[in-house]
Amino acid sequence: CPLGPALLFVKVGRGEEEGRRFYACSASRDRKDCNFFQWEDEKVSEARLAAREEYNRSHQPSFTHTQNVERYKNFVLLPLSKRRFCQECQQLLLPAEWEKHSSHQFLCGISTAQLRSPSQLLYPLENKKTNAQYLFADRSCRFLLDLVMSLGFKRVLSIGTPRLHEVIQSKASQEDDFGVRSLLLDIDFRYSQFYTEDEFCHYNMFNHYFFGGEAARETCRKFLHQDKGEGVIMVTDPPFGGLVEALASSFKKLMAMWKDTEEEGRNNQEVPMFWIFPYFFESRILEFFPTFSMLDYQVDYDNHALYKHGKTGRRQSPVRIFTNLSPGMIVLPAEEGYRFCAICQRYVSSGNQHCEICNSCTSKDGRQWKHCVLCKKCVKPSWFHCNKCNCCALEDHTCEKTDAGCFVCGKTGHKRSACPSLS
Repeated sequence: CPLGPALLFVKVGRGEEEGRRFYACSASRDRKDCNFFQWEDEKVSEARLAAREEYNRSHQPSFTHTQNVERYKNFVLLPLSKRRFCQECQQLLLPAEWEKHSSHQFLCGISTAQLRSPSQLLYPLENKKTNAQYLFADRSCRFLLDLVMSLGFKRVLSIGTPRLHEVIQSKASQEDDFGVRSLLLDIDFRYSQFYTEDEFCHYNMFNHYFFGGEAARETCRKFLHQDKGEGVIMVTDPPFGGLVEALASSFKKLMAMWKDTEEEGRNNQEVPMFWIFPYFFESRILEFFPTFSMLDYQVDYDNHALYKHGKTGRRQSPVRIFTNLSPGMIVLPAEEGYRFCAICQRYVSSGNQHCEICNSCTSKDGRQWKHCVLCKKCVKPSWFHCNKCNCCALEDHTCEKTDAGCFVCGKTGHKRSACPSLS
């Protein structure tokens, strides 16, 4: 489809042991955005293949990345009064194109500072599953960059983190002694208007697809291999509605690209990584990356109404940093209420109190959790032990779910994904 190779899914009906497999868009699970659908065993006619190729061609951007780089060079030579940006087409305009966009809304006098901050110039794409461009607030962006620098990293592979990338690029262009470089991999092709082929690759993180082909893949490979692969970290902020399994597969392929250097002894190593995602996906991430752990730092966003730092109770941002670096190496800011737990040997939020029974700082959401003797673990403060469910839950929960069986076999005690009936 226009977003690259499709992924293989399975459709399972109630009571069925085996579902029917089909291909669908890797990034967009909403049929309104991409209606690609094909049964795995379906024979596709030549006419339909030709129609699909034509559809994919018609959904390509107006300009190639190389053309956009040339256009940018011409744009920066224009006097301020002639620098225009079309808000409807989300495109930098050269004087010869003004007439074509005359009925559109546009911004005039685009400054160098605005060109260095394209994420503030472009409208965020807010489809939660495909793009979900919730952009880091300055606080989180500064923290991430300070952390990268304090840990001694020189290169950042920025996967879906345009604001972090532009802060690094901006500092590098203004400060001669600034030693950090960044390569942005992002599905939003609009960024190709502002960055060269060495600074930006059009990339789909759900299927590890480089739209620029082998040249773009080689750009990424060289970036990872520079300095014999030392001093590089991957930082990613995927859409929260995205499939963890598909994302993990792509990140492992990027790690494999990094391992493929002439350095020996890399087989069991992973590229240092920060994966920014909500805390309630912890078990899914650890399923694919057992070496990862979750930091207590709350990541917040400029354009998300709920994901803001400083709110209390359940209104706090649920977004955290998952990393394969030792948590003890990462200092969280004391002025924001983080403290060092001498027993756990890591920084935790002020509300995350050490549980003597679990021998751990157990809170995930910033509030103080309580220990349930019957569950043999700490739970949220608003939860109570339900004898019927034999676990802790909200006080006003319904116990009906205990009677609901597995989607495949109807028996209780397991979910469809773990059903013993599935081959």
